[in-house]
Amino acid sequence: MTSDQLAQMDQLISTAQSVLVVCHKSPDGDAIGSSLGMAEYLRQRGKDVTVVVPDQYPDFLHWLPNSEKIVRYDKHPGKCDMLFKIADLIVCLDFNTPSRVEDMEPALVSSPARKILIDHHLKPDVDADLVISQPEASSASELVFRVVWQLGGFPELGKAFAIPVYCGMMTDTGGFTFNSTRPEIFFIIGELLTKHIDKDKIYRNVYHNYSYDRIRLMGYVMYEKLVYLPEYHASYYAITRDEQKRFNFIKGDAEGLVNIPQQIKGLKLSISLREDTEKPNLVWVSLRSVDDFPCNLVAERFFNGGGHLNASGGRLNCSIDEAVEIARQAIVAFADTLK
Repeated sequence: MTSDQLAQMDQLISTAQSVLVVCHKSPDGDAIGSSLGMAEYLRQRGKDVTVVVPDQYPDFLHWLPNSEKIVRYDKHPGKCDMLFKIADLIVCLDFNTPSRVEDMEPALVSSPARKILIDHHLKPDVDADLVISQPEASSASELVFRVVWQLGGFPELGKAFAIPVYCGMMTDTGGFTFNSTRPEIFFIIGELLTKHIDKDKIYRNVYHNYSYDRIRLMGYVMYEKLVYLPEYHASYYAITRDEQKRFNFIKGDAEGLVNIPQQIKGLKLSISLREDTEKPNLVWVSLRSVDDFPCNLVAERFFNGGGHLNASGGRLNCSIDEAVEIARQAIVAFADTLK
């Protein structure tokens, strides 16, 4: 932050008492990690803080400290609407536009509270009093660390801050395998380790915490569903609603599957298509790429989405078969870059 932003941030926090911390729909590790980390810092400053998320988040994040205090909008809309009305300050994390919170959007937009946006996605479009937008950052959790560090709050914080922030950085970089080459990231890791966190246990709690059914789903997708197009250095797979039911799918079971095809030698682009388990004609899309191939541009052009150079997402309002055809069109459209 600049000195002016730092002063404004401090003033907004100092003058608030009731604070909401919010993140995007279908929260991932970075959304939950940055939210819990920021909430811990605000509590350390004596604020009345509530973390409100739009809906369910993966089971493998439920162990994070203070996650039991999170309030889900889809389960408690009346309570959450009141919290938005009475809040003095709302800290928006890990989303660049209000539509990313979906059903929670009207409550967020209409709230009279002052707002701070801390995000690392392109083209921020939130009507906030203060916008901290750094697309080059690895994660929103990294930005939360930087903000707290600059505000001088880090020395007083402990594991309840360091664990979720590390978890958010780790998950949004695939275990520090992409978008994580800047030296500052490893300085931050070093500082978080001074709080005596067990980074190996954090890794196990996230990546070695799946059900037997999820492991079977992973094997099924890689053996039966993966389509590899060597001439384009690309792959895709599509998971139907019935297939998810067959493997007792729960929120988070598809996390990380899109990364696995990247182990194929020379692969540049991996696309995951997953039919929503409840809404018809809704397909969730995840994209991963390597080096300088811009999967975010593929997401923007074909999948109503966006994101980062090597990790992006989107959604399609169509059948899963139509989504497969769109994925093939996207690969062909970027053939020159992929080759």
